[in-house]
Amino acid sequence: MKAARPILAREDEQTMNPRLKHSLLACAIVQAFPSVVLAQEQAQASAPVAEVVVTGNRFIATDRASVGGFGEASLFDTPASITAIGRTQMQDLSIRSSTEAVRFDASVSDAYNAVGYAEQFSIRGFALDNNYSYRKDGFAIPGDSQIPLENKERLEILKGLAGLTAGIAAPGGIVNYVTKRPTSTPLRSATVEVSERGTLYGAIDLGGRFADRRFGYRINAAAADLHSYVRGANGDRQFVSGAFDWQLTPDALLQLDMDYQRKAQITAPGYQLIRNETLPTGVSAKTLLNDQPWTRPVTTRDGNLGLRFTYRLASEWTATVAANKHWFERDDYTAFPYGCSNEGDGYYPGYCANGDYDVYDYQSTGERKTPWGAQAQLQGRFATGALRHDLTVGTSYAERHDRFGDYVYDYVGYSNIWHPLVTPSVAPDRVTGPVFERRSDEESALFAQDIVRLSQQFSLHAGLRHVKIDRREYVGDSASWVASRHTFTLPQVALVASPSDAWNVYASFSHGLQNGGIAPMETANQNQMLAPQRSRQVELGTKAALGDTLNLSAALFQIRQGLEYTDAANVYVRNGEQTHRGLELAAQGKATRDLDWSVSMMALNTRQEGTGQASIDGKRVTNVPAFKSTAWLAYAVPQVPGLKLDGTWQYAGKKAFDVENRVFVPDYHVFGLGASYGLKVGTTSVTLRARAENLFDKFYWRDVTPALGGYLLAGAPRTFRLSATADF
Repeated sequence: MKAARPILAREDEQTMNPRLKHSLLACAIVQAFPSVVLAQEQAQASAPVAEVVVTGNRFIATDRASVGGFGEASLFDTPASITAIGRTQMQDLSIRSSTEAVRFDASVSDAYNAVGYAEQFSIRGFALDNNYSYRKDGFAIPGDSQIPLENKERLEILKGLAGLTAGIAAPGGIVNYVTKRPTSTPLRSATVEVSERGTLYGAIDLGGRFADRRFGYRINAAAADLHSYVRGANGDRQFVSGAFDWQLTPDALLQLDMDYQRKAQITAPGYQLIRNETLPTGVSAKTLLNDQPWTRPVTTRDGNLGLRFTYRLASEWTATVAANKHWFERDDYTAFPYGCSNEGDGYYPGYCANGDYDVYDYQSTGERKTPWGAQAQLQGRFATGALRHDLTVGTSYAERHDRFGDYVYDYVGYSNIWHPLVTPSVAPDRVTGPVFERRSDEESALFAQDIVRLSQQFSLHAGLRHVKIDRREYVGDSASWVASRHTFTLPQVALVASPSDAWNVYASFSHGLQNGGIAPMETANQNQMLAPQRSRQVELGTKAALGDTLNLSAALFQIRQGLEYTDAANVYVRNGEQTHRGLELAAQGKATRDLDWSVSMMALNTRQEGTGQASIDGKRVTNVPAFKSTAWLAYAVPQVPGLKLDGTWQYAGKKAFDVENRVFVPDYHVFGLGASYGLKVGTTSVTLRARAENLFDKFYWRDVTPALGGYLLAGAPRTFRLSATADF
């Protein structure tokens, strides 16, 4: 009898001192691999020094993702608009953060993505939910900090509703981070980099299998001394992770992963309108409005523990049980710029005509989020007559608990956007109120999906998720708890036609589910969350894989959901509807043997309707350009083996600043240039990389938001980075 093929793995910490963590990690690495290190040193002593490494330059987007269903599947065969950026692409383009990764997808934009705070995005014009739209191996994790990429194999972006696969998520889509797994062969890689105003970054990536090859490991660690292009927004970051596989039997695989990150950085808040009417002029992206002698950094600590068990029941059937626990803590400090009290009756929000703005001492310490989730599913294939079925059935459960106190928000003085001033020192007795649990969610679900092969040309994807949400929320004004329960049934159906092996065409209809927004501070119902709501989407799309030289995709979509905003009575409400209709186009290919290219574009029409307010109805949704595009070009210089050059271009049309569309920020073009060179030093492969972003040093408003009274964030000026990666 033939033996079953093994299921192969793919290629309380918070109180520990981060420096001690990395010292212990370094010792463990040296002890674990002494023979490898000795062998490399001996080889380097006798090997030649200057051998050129010829590497390919093709930017091939990852062709598989797990975010479009309940397991890894071909992007070509998935009836959804998905972008997947793999580890190789992240290395080639010196991507260190999600912000740098998502710029290659025109459907993704910043959404109050402040330097030193949290990386926050919108997809298809919808701001993502910080609690549910960011996923790690499918499980929701907070998007309130920089999500580390060092231990991620790829970053997946699902554009559009994710009700079937994810349950609660913003209607724009989700961003899923797939964890690196142990490698089948030894992996030893180290990177060092210098960038911006002296930012120093270092990382290691180690993988392989032990003497007993049933056990595999993957270790990642990184540290950075941060000196942002915003002068004074400095900080530091440390990260460490481990992933381990255990092939218990040829049919059973146990996987474990864990990570810890600490980051402390002074945040750079945005600008407000002058007199709440016009855009500020003559300002610099390098100016820190939070620059006061008493300013303290925003400090975040987060950890993660993941577990997955996969068992092959039969050749066509697999059962999976997975769980994930996340810990997040934040101490939030800002010298917050808001309003103008030095001119007439003042402007709230808005700055004075002479550039003065009020400075508030904002403090919120001890914030904590502790989400966890578990999921069990059964997947298999079978036939009913001439029909072939790929069936998935399962159940999931998740909880989230949010702890925070009454924040400090006190006026302490004023400063000026052109001529910064020092405000008085902060009173030492000004501290956050008692921290305790203020909000909790429980989400339980049953789900099923069947992919039916109707014929060689047609397949039907049909699924259903039934979700129950239980919520408890503490309402400070009444000092009481409010409980609620909601149930939703979310259908998703898609018909896929394959006129040829190179083309797929699909039509889909789906429902999504998202939490209500949280009323911003200084509103009459601040910190209160609106009830969950349903969204609806129809999408028509096509995908083509034309040999090895050209990949194409296009999607035409419409998404509707209730509109949330702060009304004239200063109450955060849901009233009326917002509709997003758009067209996405993406293409990548090989123009010649040495020249590769990639283009992404989105045209989007957004409308606010049904509020009964003439100042809002018919207007565009805020912070959403009508057209956005990004392009990438790479050339392998044939005359210099190992040398690659690449260029990037990004364009975004004008965007509405406020729901009434009184003010728009102008469109912008931004260009970048990169180069890399590979060579051999002994037995070590070394890749040197250099990049310049915003090559022409253009000032532009990259991000606007109506939240917190409305803020504008400037794009980065011209920046440079140099790095070296050694693969042993």
